Amino acid sequence: MKVSYKWLKDYIDIDLSPAEMDEILTQIGLEVGGIEKFQSIKGGLEGLVIGEVKTCEPHTNSDHLSITSVDVNGDELLPIVCGAPNVAAGQKVVVATVGTVLYDGDDSFTIKKSKIRGELSMGMICAEDEIGLGKGHDGIMVLPEDAKVGTPAAEYFNIEDDLTIEIDLTPNRIDGASHIGVARDMAAYLKQQKEIDYKVPSVEDFKVDNNNFPIDVKVENNEACHRYSGVCISGVKVAESPEWLQNRLKAIGLSPINNVVDITNYVLFETGQPLHAFDYAKTNGKVVVKTLADGTLFKTLDEVERELNEKDLMICNENEPMCIAGVFGGIESGVSETTTDIFLESAYFDSVFVRKTARRHGLNTDASFRFERGTDPNNTIYAMKRAALLIKEIAGGEIASEVIDIYPNPVEDFKVEVSVERIENLIGKQIGKETIKNILEALEIKVEKEDGDTLNLLVPPYRVDVKREADIVEEVLRIYGFNNIEVASKVNASLSYAPKIDEHKLRNTIADMLTAAGFNEIMNNSLTKASYYEGLESFKQENTVRIFNPLSSDLNAMRQGLLFGGLECVAYNINRRNSDLKFYEFGKSYQHIVNPENENPVDNYFEKERLGVFMCGNKTATSWNLKEEPTSFFHMKAYVENILRRLGFNIEKLRIKETENDQFTEGLSYGIKKKVLVEMGMVSGKILKAMDIDTQVYYADFDWALLIQEAMKNKVSYTELPKYPAVKRDLALLINKSVSFAEIKTIAFNCEKKLLKSVSLFDVYEGEKLGADKKSYAVSFILQDTEKTLNDKQIDKIMQKLIKSYEKQIGAELR
Repeated sequence: MKVSYKWLKDYIDIDLSPAEMDEILTQIGLEVGGIEKFQSIKGGLEGLVIGEVKTCEPHTNSDHLSITSVDVNGDELLPIVCGAPNVAAGQKVVVATVGTVLYDGDDSFTIKKSKIRGELSMGMICAEDEIGLGKGHDGIMVLPEDAKVGTPAAEYFNIEDDLTIEIDLTPNRIDGASHIGVARDMAAYLKQQKEIDYKVPSVEDFKVDNNNFPIDVKVENNEACHRYSGVCISGVKVAESPEWLQNRLKAIGLSPINNVVDITNYVLFETGQPLHAFDYAKTNGKVVVKTLADGTLFKTLDEVERELNEKDLMICNENEPMCIAGVFGGIESGVSETTTDIFLESAYFDSVFVRKTARRHGLNTDASFRFERGTDPNNTIYAMKRAALLIKEIAGGEIASEVIDIYPNPVEDFKVEVSVERIENLIGKQIGKETIKNILEALEIKVEKEDGDTLNLLVPPYRVDVKREADIVEEVLRIYGFNNIEVASKVNASLSYAPKIDEHKLRNTIADMLTAAGFNEIMNNSLTKASYYEGLESFKQENTVRIFNPLSSDLNAMRQGLLFGGLECVAYNINRRNSDLKFYEFGKSYQHIVNPENENPVDNYFEKERLGVFMCGNKTATSWNLKEEPTSFFHMKAYVENILRRLGFNIEKLRIKETENDQFTEGLSYGIKKKVLVEMGMVSGKILKAMDIDTQVYYADFDWALLIQEAMKNKVSYTELPKYPAVKRDLALLINKSVSFAEIKTIAFNCEKKLLKSVSLFDVYEGEKLGADKKSYAVSFILQDTEKTLNDKQIDKIMQKLIKSYEKQIGAELR
């Protein structure tokens, strides 16, 4: 949000440098993204001066040019060739001297010393449109005789300089989305150093002049419209806004339209309350707030015909819609040059209704931005009166109806109880009860009751982010000043030996290991789309933790896993031609699992730490000495097993089987007994299609919390290197295609637990000779006894036992 420094000074008496403004606003939670100099005319008329035409003669080589000599209070008269038909000796004019930069929209040109048709010209006598002071181009701009020669044009025309402050508002600080809101916070902060307060414009002069334009207002949907206020103003003259109003809007990046619309925008950015002005003639004396039938067509101010949803709240007259409530006006009912009477609306619309409507139509307006986050329901009348008085002052007219105010369920201040001791403990400093009270009162948080250490507070409705004691602590701390909390000069700590695994060190170890292997760490939002989990058996819909009043449909649930956040990163990169990707993410998953035995509903919510690993594209970046090698299932399998080994797990002793998780087209799960440590494989094509990804993606989902728990049970043991030789034997097994190597490995270790040391696959063959559903695995077995050398008889006995097990359990045949 942009704030004008000069506009801000209308409400608070400050004289601060840009650096001081930056520091103060950031300190109080209104982080400054940047400060820029604003000039009401681009370039600020720098280099232009007031001059007097001393002589004016026709150009000998042209029938329309004149040769002039101009006094700009310099050492010499400036020779200037001018093409304006109205130039004459004795005129006071605006002169652009050599080196001056003139602007035409985004284009610019520099005045240079030149020869025109053989005559020297050292400047330019300007028309009003050439310097941004008007639109006329019939001739040069002739000034009054009392204009003083040599006066800088910026000084003569009183060109306004301002500072535009860009504030990066966080979603919870919508109270700061107005100049008055910023002034309120600044006053609360500065009040600690000096006596200062902020002031708001008075509306005491507001009065109803007559009731010549009565209007009937009916709110049919109180759920979506909690308060609706308005008033009619007759006899207005729609025209261009005065210069001061235009400059205020330009300073914050808005383009002036006409005086009535500009005033509604001005009051919006002044108070934070959105307003809308209707042409009274288009209302037919009646306003109805309601929803319309699905598919109703409505043309908005941008001349786009939109198809309405049955849940879109609309402002209608008796026969047709006029405005999408809280979002965007209609082209037929807006204020135009022919408008003489208006109906001024000031309302409080439900944030969820506005947010969903804006998203449905792809609209993001200044009004919807504020309604979505929560405006002040008790400010509608003040903002309406403020705008009405400005309209009377600037556009003329009379207040021609009684004030309409439909407010069936007034919103009261929110009650919060806090402990002074608790506030000071959390802040880390004893600042005193009176200081705390003064800060809260400066923020318009009233102390309703005081009982010893306890303060009973009333929080105004516009502070949608302050609902509990922790929020009050934050308010006190940001105004008191984070920098005013001293860091202790001495910290006492005791060190103790803990035999348990340091989870953070282990996490860093795995992160370093993956980073060294070319992976990049990603961090995704814990909020995601609930729709991601629809139609997947691995993610039950009833387990989704949904958000009340979500900021958008894209952020309406807590994530059940890391898969979709990672795929969003993959899709984002692929769309930008970066397709060879290796990502990992440590993060929490969230689930709601109802247990009837839990008395406290909070106990039905679970958080679990997970590690997600993603791969797609080529294994390594393109290089002259490396061939392109697409990422495969086995590359991911290798990374998974390396992580497990680094955590102390013996892969040979884990239960490995094909996963039934529908996140994967094919995959494996690694577990201990019935506990699944990790699942990995190729992401389901259905999921990839939904994410608009047209390449294979491999994903591993580690239950990090369970891994740490099981890793703590692993005990380090040391054995001497074997003295006796190992023996290698190979088998070529003809098996069904559905049999995985993991099954072969598991059968082998179940069959021979003592002497079998490793099992590895060194060849796979498939062909017509084997049969359509058959494949051949060439498998190596390493046998070793730590106490003696194995003889052929012992080896053959073990191999026969393995062969029989394979024949019996998976129907294998020897080739």
